[in-house]
Amino acid sequence: MARIYLAGPFFSDQQIDRIHRVEAALKANPSVDSFFSPMETNTTDDNGQQFTPEWAKRVFKLDTEEIDKADVVCAVTDFVHQNMDSGTAFEVGYAFSSHTPVVCLQELDEPLNLMIGQALCFYTKDVEELATYDFDKLPKRPYTGKTF
Repeated sequence: MARIYLAGPFFSDQQIDRIHRVEAALKANPSVDSFFSPMETNTTDDNGQQFTPEWAKRVFKLDTEEIDKADVVCAVTDFVHQNMDSGTAFEVGYAFSSHTPVVCLQELDEPLNLMIGQALCFYTKDVEELATYDFDKLPKRPYTGKTF
């Protein structure tokens, strides 16, 4: 069973809803042992504050350590139009560089940056497909849509 790192933006109600739906799909998936969702992590600095330099260092360290522990990164690429969240793009690049497979969910009908499209091993537009995807065998499905 696979350990998953869930990468994706959570800055708007729509994005938060999407992350929650992916979390539910991963919980339902029998090939998923566990997953780490940065949205659910309440990291603060020593003074209980967020958005400080100390907080940023802690979040970066935690997230990269969790990617290192993951068997697969599940990335949500939807953000604003054809732009991808820069943090999610970093997580995908970090995973690819570490030879960690990347599964991609993109619900919105937008082109995908060629670097992301080429880094992933499986692409879907349906969050429900993540509930049945075999994260142990990692069947391939390349991105074949518009790129830029």
